[in-house]
Amino acid sequence: MSFFLLKGRDSVHARYVGTNVSTRFLNFSAMIFPVLLLFLGASSAAGIASDTLSNGGNITDGETLVSSGGSFTLGFFSPTGVPAKRYLGIWFTASPDAVCWVANRDTPLNNTSGVLVMMGSKASLRLLDGSGQAAWSSNSTSSAPAVAVAQLLDSGNLVVRDQSSGAVLWQSFDHPSNTLLAGMRLGKDPRTGAEWSLTSWRAPNDPTPGDCRRVMDTRGLPDCVSWQGSVKKYRTGPWNGLWFSGVPEMASYSELFSNQVVVRPDEVAYIFNGTAGAPFSRLVLNEVGVLQRLAWDPASRVWNVFAQAPRDVCDDYAMCGAFGLCNVNTASTLFCSCVLGFSPVNPTQWSMRESGGGCRRNAPLECGNGTTTDGFMVVRGVKLPDTDNTTVDMGVTVEQCRERCLANCSCVAYAAADIRAGGDGSGCVMWTNYIIDVRYVDRGQDLYVRLAKSELASDKNMDEVKIVLPVAASLLVLAAAGMYLVWICRLRGRRLNKDIQKKAMLNELSDENLELPFVSFGDIIKATNNFSEDNMLGQGGFGKVYKGTMDENKEVAIKRLGQGSGQGAEEFRNEVVLIAKLQHRNLVRLIGFCIYGDEKLLIYEYLPNKSLDSFIFDAASNKVLDWPTRFKIIKGISRGLLYLHRDSRLTIIHRDLKPSNILLDADMSPKISDFGMARIFGGNQHEANTNRVVGTYGYMSPEYAMDGAFSVKSDTYSFGVILLEIISGLRISLTHITDFPNLLAYAWSLWNEGKAMDLVDSSLAGSCSPNEALRCIHIGLLCVQDNPNSRPLMSSAVFMLENETTSLPVPNQPVYCSQKYSSAQETGENTSSSMKNMSMTVLEGR
Repeated sequence: MSFFLLKGRDSVHARYVGTNVSTRFLNFSAMIFPVLLLFLGASSAAGIASDTLSNGGNITDGETLVSSGGSFTLGFFSPTGVPAKRYLGIWFTASPDAVCWVANRDTPLNNTSGVLVMMGSKASLRLLDGSGQAAWSSNSTSSAPAVAVAQLLDSGNLVVRDQSSGAVLWQSFDHPSNTLLAGMRLGKDPRTGAEWSLTSWRAPNDPTPGDCRRVMDTRGLPDCVSWQGSVKKYRTGPWNGLWFSGVPEMASYSELFSNQVVVRPDEVAYIFNGTAGAPFSRLVLNEVGVLQRLAWDPASRVWNVFAQAPRDVCDDYAMCGAFGLCNVNTASTLFCSCVLGFSPVNPTQWSMRESGGGCRRNAPLECGNGTTTDGFMVVRGVKLPDTDNTTVDMGVTVEQCRERCLANCSCVAYAAADIRAGGDGSGCVMWTNYIIDVRYVDRGQDLYVRLAKSELASDKNMDEVKIVLPVAASLLVLAAAGMYLVWICRLRGRRLNKDIQKKAMLNELSDENLELPFVSFGDIIKATNNFSEDNMLGQGGFGKVYKGTMDENKEVAIKRLGQGSGQGAEEFRNEVVLIAKLQHRNLVRLIGFCIYGDEKLLIYEYLPNKSLDSFIFDAASNKVLDWPTRFKIIKGISRGLLYLHRDSRLTIIHRDLKPSNILLDADMSPKISDFGMARIFGGNQHEANTNRVVGTYGYMSPEYAMDGAFSVKSDTYSFGVILLEIISGLRISLTHITDFPNLLAYAWSLWNEGKAMDLVDSSLAGSCSPNEALRCIHIGLLCVQDNPNSRPLMSSAVFMLENETTSLPVPNQPVYCSQKYSSAQETGENTSSSMKNMSMTVLEGR
């Protein structure tokens, strides 16, 4: 009976069997198919082991295969919030949300009538919908007839194997989705062009292939590359025998997993394998192109982000252009510099942090006519450049590599291809015409860059010695006379140094692309009536703000940075450059700046209603903000943050978002201000670390306050706190409610008990929309979750705020619900503490 039914199903799918059938029989099969499935389920039950589908076996929606060790499960699932779509996938059993492989990514089923069938005589798995149509097939390439079975292995690999010989005819590991598991390959077969690559999901709840891919580039040395569409976004650097040159920390992961790159005629691939007893880990390419290594913590039952790429702005591909060097550890926000002997192609753009144009030689190479006086300068500790334009020879020494490069006029740099032997390494990789995507890394490699003789450091040093010796002798004679001038020069020198610094800053800030006018100090004196107390609008940790009237009676707000404040030249420059380049209705507009001696001043558009905190925390003023106005402010802040994070030319992390930094215009529309602590991210960078934690306690995310890790999700956390403050009219510290350590704990308690409306400010009783208020509280709690990966992106937060019918996930309890703030935290005082043996200074904002 079961054989007949299977044969009938094959007849429905004649393209798989290769026979012709009549339309009448097809219609008949389609009609009886739902009934046949019931018989199939019963007849094949004996053919299903816990991890195996034998010939003719099947599983229907609701049934699963579980690997022998219980690590992985195969079955049907729906993504979060999309119950109408059903997919066949493999997930980590202890964490069903950790879907590692999806069969029908492009063809979801619309109901729960799907069935997975093992066609043993065809050595193929078939996923059929309720009408008998194929949504997916394993399409085994086996040419010989075989009786095959399917088995889910404890590695997470679904295999179809010949029942007699045990030979693998097809396996899911050859068809990755967005996840790389231990034992899987990322690479390609050079002979056939077959590729094993990762493709992101289109969205967190949509397995459809997205725009981001992770592939192995084999044109030079093996190099793992992330693409977004046709744009190269990040690469690891070439494999050097021990690690990818831009990821030397791989060597420290040996206790958790081992890494290897296989290079054979039929395979060039990266593989990692877990270490016995180590936590289970996986590599996931998320929907925005960030590759994360996630490690499972069985005690807390959560996935911890062990590492991710790109890590910082210097990981953005070609950040500094050709012959540029990126250094994320520089004290300046100018991360790029040129290799010695090169200068920026466009200095103006470089000063504005637009360094993609790269660098060019100061002096041409002298190669030609069979002779050359060129030489090489070593750049130490770097990720090697992109190897697309290279030649590789593993059979020569590094010295031989040097000679080959010197003899080739197109060769501009060389390096060792393999560092396993230690010393200078072995093998040869040579770059022609240009080098690109170079950055400094710990334990980086030596790169030898070709320079003209006139640019070689050694020759310059010899010339300097010839000049310095006689000059030094003369200076000894004049030393006594020079001492007499020290006292006078010291006073004048200080003044001169300040003038030099001032001119240097002015040269950078007055760049023609900035389009921001320099305002004279005299005009500011006049505009503020010599900084009259009557003109003062407010005072914060970094100085005072004055109202002024300038040309054509235009009202402005002038921030005068205090000489003893924590905001120095770097923060001042940061704010000028950032705000001048940002244009959005929910960001404050900077209209000028001034530097005069020790004075640093910023001129903004005047906003008559001051800051948000002056309304929501003031009993006399909070009634001015009814619910429609507060809801408008909430949405305006979210749109401003979305612009900073996603829609502006650069990704901007504010890092000091709080009500006092939200200004209100005449229509009570919000404008985000105060960008002195902001940081620039590039491309797909999403997280960075700092030794200097800045901001205000209560509004800082836990990972930033404790570990110095900040990202767009840090601003999301701050937004969540502000949202709850706007709704409740309560400060984060909750000084007058003793039962709870802070507002987050109070809000969570009410929400968890079904009393969330009790959080709403009593002044809103007559104007509040309960549905909107409850939705805002829910979103606020989602934004302040402990795990940054659980918080929504601002794009999702905006969507949830503006679409009432969108279902919301359940938030987790905020981490600070069990912690009390110290008095310093409650008052916002400048606080210093240590975190993991690292100095941490928290500066209060304005």
